This record gives sequence, structure tokens and C-alpha cells, in this order.
Amino acid sequence: MTRTRPNPWLLIPQPNPQASLRLFCFPYAGGGAVIFHKWPSFLPTEVEVCAIELPGRGTRIREAPLTQMTTLVQAVAQVLVPDLDIPFAFYGHSMGAVISFELARQLRREHGLTPVHLFVSGHRAPQIPDTDPPTYNLPEPEFIEELQRLNGTPVEVLENPELRRLIIPILRADLSVCQTYVYEADAPLATPMSAFGGLQDEDVTRDLIDAWRYQTTAPFSLRMLPGGHFFIQTAQPLLLEILSQDLIEILP
Repeated sequence: MTRTRPNPWLLIPQPNPQASLRLFCFPYAGGGAVIFHKWPSFLPTEVEVCAIELPGRGTRIREAPLTQMTTLVQAVAQVLVPDLDIPFAFYGHSMGAVISFELARQLRREHGLTPVHLFVSGHRAPQIPDTDPPTYNLPEPEFIEELQRLNGTPVEVLENPELRRLIIPILRADLSVCQTYVYEADAPLATPMSAFGGLQDEDVTRDLIDAWRYQTTAPFSLRMLPGGHFFIQTAQPLLLEILSQDLIEILP
């Protein structure tokens, strides 16, 4: 497909008009498309990596971030359909895992489209409710304490007033997306699914990751990688090696 106009929702580090599969990548809360900037160098050349840039960050820093899962998924579905003209797969970490899952269900429901594979990581299966109290609406001191506990935001960012003013509204919005999300039961996907978890992730344990298997009638695999919740960064070489092997198997 030849793209006739830029899509602000997509950052494509290495455009590949000859790609036989597109891998759409969805970031964790507070993250942007830049997370996936180096991924094309480690994945099969037949794969075009398309990183999702959500409003409020990166090239879209001046846009208001979205705060509800349903609104976000509907918006992504609308803008992505033109790029789903060849086989495609989704990868999402943490918040991105649920976005990619709900997007797959939305595309099935509204467009009859299905990813050839769904990679979900760092998030409990969606049918398991979150029993923790919401944090997205905490007063700023308590909110910063929670961010420090999660250990996903660099200390130098939290200690810099100007950077805090930029990142905290994005994090509040993303956590609102996650913490106000309500799962609605539907038929399992017919999409093969690979789930990943961090061996040292105390909040998202193996059992919570393994429960993703009930969301598909197709083959399911579970891999636990070394590291905590952000193993997507600390164990990235191993993660990309596994993804590359899986993608080679599913390439058309």
C-alpha cells in the first residue's frame, strides 16, 4: 500500500512498502511510539513495525490525551483500517495489551478484520478485575509516590517541575484509561496469542498472565522473562529474539 498522507497515529521507523506483514505496537501508560523506534532492526525484514502514537505525547504533544478505553479504541480502529490491507499483528505492553485486545475485538465486530497474531505483555487477562483502588485522581504528592512505587518513570523526570508538568497529565489520562476500563464478555478471539510476563513483576503474576488463554480459541503460549513490570526494556534483546522467531513462523 502507498500511503498518500501521513497518519499522526502511526510512527513507522523504517517504512517498508514491500512488507508482507505489519506489526502494530501499543505503548504502556505514559509511553509513546519512540519505545519501538529500534525494533525494526531486530525483527524480520518482511515485517513493517508501525508504532502507535497516542494523543498527548511525542509528535502529538499539543493534543489532549484520551481518558477512556472505549473512546481510544474506537479512534484507533477508525484511523487504522486503511493500513490493514495486508496481514497484520498487534503487540501491546501493559496498557497497550488491553488496547490491542479491545481493538482486535472492535475490528472483528465492526469490520470483520482479524490480526494474524496477538502479542500481549505485562498485563493481567482482561476478564480479571482490578481490585486495587484507582490512583489516576490522587492529589499530586500521592500520585508522584505511586509513580515512584511503579518504577516506570525516571527519577529525574519526577524531580524536575517542568518535566512533571508535561508527563503527569499524560500519566493521569493513561491510568484513567486503565483504571476505568470495564471488561465486557464476548466470544473468544480466533487469533493465536502469545503472552509475556516478568518473573519479578509482583503485581502481574504468572497466573494473571496465563489467564489470557481463555480469550482465544487458537493456540496460546506463555513466556515469563527476567525482570519486573518493565521487562520490555530490561529484557528487550530476549523479548525481540522471541518475537522475531514467532513472526518468522507466522509470516505469509
